[in-house]
Amino acid sequence: MTLEVLIDISTQALDRVFDYSGEAEVGCRVLVPFGKKSEIGFVVAVKEKSDYKGELKSVLKVLDKPLNDEMLSLMNFMRDKFYLRYIDIIRLFIPPSLRLEADATLKRLFVLKTQNLTELVKFKNAPKQAELAEYLLKNGEISVSKASELFGTSAIGGLCSKGYAVKYEKEVERKPFDFANSVAKDFRLTSAQSDAVDAIEGCSGKFLLHGVTGSGKTVVYQKLIENALGQGKTAIMLVPEISLTPQVLKFMRATFGDLVAILHSGLSQGERFDEWKRLKKGDAKIAIGARSAIFAPLENVGVIIIDEEHDSSYISDSNPRFDTKTVAEYRAAYNRCPLVLGSATPDIETYKKAMEGEYKLIKMPDRVSGATLPKIDVVDMSEELRRGNDSIFSKGLVDGLKQTLCRGEKAMIYINRRGFSSFVMCRDCGYIPKCTDCDVSLTYHKFENRLKCHYCGKAFIMPDKCPKCNSTKIRHGRTGTQKVKEEVERLVEGAKVIIMDNDTTSKKGSHFEILDKFAKGEANVLVGTQMIAKGHDFPDVTFVGILDADFSLFFDDYRSSERTFQLVTQVAGRAGRADKTGKVVLQTYTPHHYVFRYAQSYDYDGFYQKEVNARQVTKFPPFSVIVRVLCSDFEDETAFKVTKNIYTAIKDIKTKCDDFIYLSAMRSPVNKVQNKFRYQVLMRLKCENSDNIIKEVFAITDKFKAKTNCFVEINPQSLN
Repeated sequence: MTLEVLIDISTQALDRVFDYSGEAEVGCRVLVPFGKKSEIGFVVAVKEKSDYKGELKSVLKVLDKPLNDEMLSLMNFMRDKFYLRYIDIIRLFIPPSLRLEADATLKRLFVLKTQNLTELVKFKNAPKQAELAEYLLKNGEISVSKASELFGTSAIGGLCSKGYAVKYEKEVERKPFDFANSVAKDFRLTSAQSDAVDAIEGCSGKFLLHGVTGSGKTVVYQKLIENALGQGKTAIMLVPEISLTPQVLKFMRATFGDLVAILHSGLSQGERFDEWKRLKKGDAKIAIGARSAIFAPLENVGVIIIDEEHDSSYISDSNPRFDTKTVAEYRAAYNRCPLVLGSATPDIETYKKAMEGEYKLIKMPDRVSGATLPKIDVVDMSEELRRGNDSIFSKGLVDGLKQTLCRGEKAMIYINRRGFSSFVMCRDCGYIPKCTDCDVSLTYHKFENRLKCHYCGKAFIMPDKCPKCNSTKIRHGRTGTQKVKEEVERLVEGAKVIIMDNDTTSKKGSHFEILDKFAKGEANVLVGTQMIAKGHDFPDVTFVGILDADFSLFFDDYRSSERTFQLVTQVAGRAGRADKTGKVVLQTYTPHHYVFRYAQSYDYDGFYQKEVNARQVTKFPPFSVIVRVLCSDFEDETAFKVTKNIYTAIKDIKTKCDDFIYLSAMRSPVNKVQNKFRYQVLMRLKCENSDNIIKEVFAITDKFKAKTNCFVEINPQSLN
């Protein structure tokens, strides 16, 4: 028998199958001789004989079978759709531990009581042995590490030497977020929730659940999962942020217990392996996590749910690049199960598909509690300045904070940056410190008194004087989360402020720890970036402040209005989710912009109509497809030449068809990252023939990959 094997080495030259002789099923992980070494490989096909004329090498060992037929089918689909290497796709399907030959199972030594140990056994002059014996009589066994800690190693040795206990090795599962548990609540579905469940239940196809913040979409998800399990099926639920995972996990574990497994990049390798294995074996039937959970090794999937479907994190913008929603659509079709996309502010493209009937639209326009959505006060910060207020807070925001805390309620303040300020600048000569490896300004972090690059992570000493002109007049640029915290504590008596951003959540479990402190009242003001905007449900939060609401409004990005509307609506939705009235203060220098007008009235349909009309006139997605080829190299000239050659080749395609709306080549806006110079070719294509042109663009780019680093992005989330 001839096995077609993919070798676990990610290079363009090895992006093909190699034939080996041996006995193994399709989907097996094998150890094979390759060159002068042995390598891990994956059997993707079996055939009678090979076209190779020489003698085939034999498989050294069959390790296990991590891939099923659905995964191999998905691999071929992603290869064709996203132009990825085979092995890069397979690595998405398996935990990192399976890329090693060694068994990743965790085993620990335990002490087990024997039949000789009974209540009648007495331990003279051996009190610790007696205590250990009493424990074993009650519990049967104990880990050696715990027994040593409680009773001492001599007690273990004494019991074992007398034949009252034995040591043995036992497999132990690592359970992430073991503390994320709660008591199940009996939810009575509202009529809107019942209608949503009934519309989806028992159907295949794609659904858009458009429900306002607080409308109870999570309970709908829970009921759909419960129904899927009742039919002997499994379920996948995705959330956009790791910060949301513990909260959703806690909610789902309350109902489904150990049937829930979690998959995301924040787990240790061991935890990820154990959770993956529980799903693979069928011990867990519900996979919850960020975008990587879409590759959960579940079979017979009964429902796939993508919460906050509008979120950009569902697009992978680093290798391997893929769109989670497209993968979810494939898995849902393969399993003939419903795909449910949920959001209060759907992606424009998704809503357009719902308007055209590709998705079935289900609306939930009211909050479960019957409460009204919080009132949004738009404050003109230019007017505040004219009145002599040069603070980062308007009078209305400060007053709102004081009144909220006086009532014993809580507040959240959103800001679109982290750190103390986004840059520092010399007031005499205008010098702004930049990263030595990246073409970006450095961010000041006051707690560490360091300047940091948010692209490569490098840190620099904060200068006392300007390195260019020696001036000591150094001012801070835009405000960051740390400065907001200081100002709140200075202006509002009794404010206990906690920060949630990428810096404060870098440690494992820190998301849950911060949210838990806020929920328990150890802090009454939560200051944060985008990660506080989505999904969090705190009944006693009645006030939300939004700083620099227009910061994202004027980005050089056709999605800037859409993203600003989504952020404002999502952040505002954190207030007044229970029986108390919520209030939002939105600070801006452009109070009359149409985004804020629609956001104030929570008029998504009005905003959608205006935005989709503008996109249609200007021929931006979803009425076109944007393609970017990004080239980078340590040598500026090399990156420039490769970009020029790729542009020339694509320009030849343009002369043969009329499918190009726009084509140009230029320096990337961020010209250098990690010491690599960056250039890009940008094009906008008509939708009808875009797939064929994109295939040609990939073929052109592949020819230059040996010369420098270059890759293709479809509708990229950022053009920086």
